[in-house]
Amino acid sequence: MTDRAAEIAANLAEVRARVDAACARAGRDPAGVRLLAVTKTFPVQDAAALVDLGVLDLAENREQEAGPKAEAMAALRPGAPVRWHMVGRLQRNKARSVLRWAAQVQSVDSGRLADALAKAAAAAIGAGERAEPLEVLLQASIDGDPARGGCPLDELPDLAERVIRSSDLRLRGIMAVAPLGTQPEAAFERLAVAAGRLRAEYPSATEMSCGMSNDLEQAIDYGSTCVRVGTALLGGRGLASP
Repeated sequence: MTDRAAEIAANLAEVRARVDAACARAGRDPAGVRLLAVTKTFPVQDAAALVDLGVLDLAENREQEAGPKAEAMAALRPGAPVRWHMVGRLQRNKARSVLRWAAQVQSVDSGRLADALAKAAAAAIGAGERAEPLEVLLQASIDGDPARGGCPLDELPDLAERVIRSSDLRLRGIMAVAPLGTQPEAAFERLAVAAGRLRAEYPSATEMSCGMSNDLEQAIDYGSTCVRVGTALLGGRGLASP
């Protein structure tokens, strides 16, 4: 094992211990919290080290970086059942490209994006480029700031309806980022309420994706089923992507 692989293994053990401890405090089964490793700006070799350690859910936030990385991963670890997730803001004109590598898009925040993904998914399935519908999560805006992305909470029902109209999309749940400068508990409490309403209407929408390196414990307290962790696994990032 290289020094870098050993570093990643140690970080992963620490993150898993944090998840286990948070679940114990919340009276939850750790198996109900999925670890999504955010590999943006890091080389594919780091992502491969995570795969070797059993982390098969990987996330990116830029389609331009994710596509080549997913292709490189397939060459480095052929046959590994890696699932790639898009967690960043997505332009509609990138919908077809993201369908080539993403099993799930967690950042659907508008009806127009949902429609573009549905059209792209139908085309990809029709062309034999993918076998399964695209899983999507609705990105909720907790603070209503349009600059940060996300759908306002009161508009989530309409967006959900837009998603389920397509047989080529699968509504899996809800995602959000705690607003900067606020207590994450308040944000996660609001998200938990919205997630409960969504599940009541659409039983397949079981995913609540929230919590990152700095606030995963609080997210687990409020029912997160997916924590998106990058820095705690791979270290700090530079200001610009390579």
